[in-house]
Amino acid sequence: MINCIIVDDEPLAARLLENHISKIDHLKLAGKAENAMEAYQLLQNQSVDLMFLDIQMPHLNGIDFLRSLSQKPKTIFTTAYRDFAIQGFELEAVDYLLKPITFERFFKSVERILRNSDHKDDFIILKTEGMQRKIDLSEIVYIESQGNDIKVTLANHLSFISKNKIADLESTLASKGFVRIHRSFMINTECVTAFNNNEVHLSDYKIPVGRSYKIEFDRFINIISKRSLNK
Repeated sequence: MINCIIVDDEPLAARLLENHISKIDHLKLAGKAENAMEAYQLLQNQSVDLMFLDIQMPHLNGIDFLRSLSQKPKTIFTTAYRDFAIQGFELEAVDYLLKPITFERFFKSVERILRNSDHKDDFIILKTEGMQRKIDLSEIVYIESQGNDIKVTLANHLSFISKNKIADLESTLASKGFVRIHRSFMINTECVTAFNNNEVHLSDYKIPVGRSYKIEFDRFINIISKRSLNK
């Protein structure tokens, strides 16, 4: 989910953007502001991934406001004027939309962000057989520790050995849908087909649950439960 805010002093323009946002499931409107100071308060009080920012506003225009921020969210400028396009892109704005903004043009702009968000960091690089190998995370079923090496088993039933420790990958993969449920095993929760207190099934594979990984296992149960409730 991408949290976004609308910064625009024109009520009709803001309502149109709000309507466009409501049509895209992955966008969540976190707030609206009519000027730069209200926008600044929103940015201070909550996490904002994307800002739809008007340029011509009272007191402080959108260009100067964005330039003043030390931490800038992804920004799409919305304006009735073409004159500021170069300045907008100098500030690394995602896009520059001219009012009135059609949904087709709005979606084209947002789709780029959605695509990058979905595929950001969805792979890892592992060294195997003298080569650096790019592995899509969705292809990994589970990772098994084998001393100073790991065995990575893929969805196509192929596997390979890499010179890594499972602990070195744990922090990276924990936020990507992987959970360590045993001293020797880390699993991809997307591949789970069944489980009980003692083991987890991943298609044809059965992975034991370690006693000392009770907290991690409970976290895994919560992930599965939430996923089920949201369907």
